[in-house]
Amino acid sequence: MSMPSSADPTDPPSTHAELFPDNPVLVALTRGDAVESFHRGAAIALRADGRPLLAWGDVERPVFPRSALKPMQALALLEALPDAPDLTPERIALHTASHAGWLMQVERIREWLEDMGLSEANLECGTRDWPLDPDAARELARRGGRSGPVHHNCSGQHAGFLRLAQAMGAPTAGYIGAEHPVQRAVTAVLGDLTDVDMATMPHGLEGCGIPSPALPLWAVALGMARLADPSGLAPSRAAAARRLCAAMAAHPDMVAGPGRCETRLIRTTTGRVLAKVGAEGNMVAIIPGHGVGVALKMDDGATRAAEVALGLVLEALGVLSADDRAALAGVFQPVERNAAGVETGHALAVTAPEDGDGDADDPEVDPWDEDWDDEDPKGPDAG
Repeated sequence: MSMPSSADPTDPPSTHAELFPDNPVLVALTRGDAVESFHRGAAIALRADGRPLLAWGDVERPVFPRSALKPMQALALLEALPDAPDLTPERIALHTASHAGWLMQVERIREWLEDMGLSEANLECGTRDWPLDPDAARELARRGGRSGPVHHNCSGQHAGFLRLAQAMGAPTAGYIGAEHPVQRAVTAVLGDLTDVDMATMPHGLEGCGIPSPALPLWAVALGMARLADPSGLAPSRAAAARRLCAAMAAHPDMVAGPGRCETRLIRTTTGRVLAKVGAEGNMVAIIPGHGVGVALKMDDGATRAAEVALGLVLEALGVLSADDRAALAGVFQPVERNAAGVETGHALAVTAPEDGDGDADDPEVDPWDEDWDDEDPKGPDAG
């Protein structure tokens, strides 16, 4: 499967326009009453059969989705261990996580490693990272602690990789290598879910040491849609997808952490919308009730803009209730404040031109403002 295109998205970019696409402005930052800066990006929402619900910007160009791939990558473990009692929903959620490094998360990962007969020393995600959340990092320092592999935001995923190595009868050492059975299994799952030949895609190295593939944005959304609606997958994979979504819905604090976008969104919607951030302005969403997957990438790599843009996509899809929108206004329309706590501006969603038409320099700003229609728009199941 691929999105309609006159060019092969796996071909290396050959022009300046392909390297630096003129994507629409999706987010603006204000200072006072004026726009101070803005963020361009691309976004797409698909059903599991590949039918697009919206597509903004260049969704064909391969991007590095980074940790936004973790929900798809987690299926390799769930398929290998469909009935293992030690693979609890909480641990499944941690296996999808870029966790904040709070003590509750770190302790759960240490317990998981101990149950496997392993320790923090078996994690190969690196020792240099302090907790992702600044408050968690300060709390660790206050207790006199030192950073270690378990504090890395990917340590829950790596614990799951170690469990997968054990399940496969493979060595635990070297599990991050591209040719290790663990990563080969993970790559196979990604290729199957996205309908992409992974051997043709650009590859790099993730911050935590595992392979980092690039994929067209439409392919990322397709994989997420198939997690949201796994009815077309093989029975064992469909069961793993449902188990994955249920675990993320049940344990939002393990997916990210208190106050973070994914955790707040999952908790507010009681699992109707699942989300996962990736470094460099990536964000995905899984919407099980509608069978829809979302992927977006901000051109400048800004996570703050990716979060606001996700709100714009969800609003365009009509999957948020009025109560959801009110509860998530601080995430999707955050107020900017200075060091004294005084309001200086806002981060605002910018309505993308329909089907690429319209003037990107004269956008309709902020569908979340107080004058916007309070009635819920039609959702992805309408019409």
